[in-house]
Amino acid sequence: MKARDLEHLFYEWQGDVLVLNILGTPSAKQDVILKPKGNQLKVSVKAQPEGGKATDYMVSFLAKEFGVSASAIEVVYGQENIHKQLRIKAPKKLPKVIK
Repeated sequence: MKARDLEHLFYEWQGDVLVLNILGTPSAKQDVILKPKGNQLKVSVKAQPEGGKATDYMVSFLAKEFGVSASAIEVVYGQENIHKQLRIKAPKKLPKVIK
């Protein structure tokens, strides 16, 4: 596998669904999508990590970034963990890191 092929290990398309591996950082200074780290996309959010609330907040933030409703994003795993996998149904916008 070539180095440039490794860049995309943090996401894959399954039809019109974008499957995204996330390395989340709660309690950040700002909400931001960062660069991939290994097979995960780094995403920081301002919300505190209390009982999965930061993940819910992240879903709302990412919904705006991908141009979908929060209900179009499924948390496959990682509701209360920094390691997450999300399924985003038919995203209308893509951040630069995915284009």
